[in-house]
Amino acid sequence: MKSIVLIGMPGAGKSTIGKLLSDKLNLEFVDTDRLIEHEIKESIQNYLDVNGYLKLRSIEEKVILREDIENKVIATGGSAVYSEKSMNHLRKKAKIIFLNVDQNEIEKRITNFATRGITKRPGQSFSSLFVERQELYMKYFDYKVDSTHLSIDATVQLVEKIRGKLDNFQ
Repeated sequence: MKSIVLIGMPGAGKSTIGKLLSDKLNLEFVDTDRLIEHEIKESIQNYLDVNGYLKLRSIEEKVILREDIENKVIATGGSAVYSEKSMNHLRKKAKIIFLNVDQNEIEKRITNFATRGITKRPGQSFSSLFVERQELYMKYFDYKVDSTHLSIDATVQLVEKIRGKLDNFQ
């Protein structure tokens, strides 16, 4: 079991850290948001604007369930945790690492909440979304990295250390 799945809020650094980690570990990098955009042939925000968050979550689940996750670093969209099927699929061949960043820091990083392609209920506040998702991230993670005050490099090194300390990473 060599795969790593990164979960966390939009703005937590999953894609950036995932790419750097995959390069260091010589594993393929997969960003599920890019897979979704390839599937829908448009940006996530455009799709959300027309079809709504529930249809997008359904496509996200389909894309994740279809993905062969062996020997990869996978950065999930922040909403992947809404699908128990998706999370169980990822968990079969990967360790799930929650990149935990506090709400204030996420709000500093995400300046385009309304247009970033974040799956949320119509009118849902960022604060409400943050609380709702934190509960789900806590449900599914194998390891939590509190990276609010860590640099990107320090976060990559910490995830690498976590992976290295596990016997056979199983």
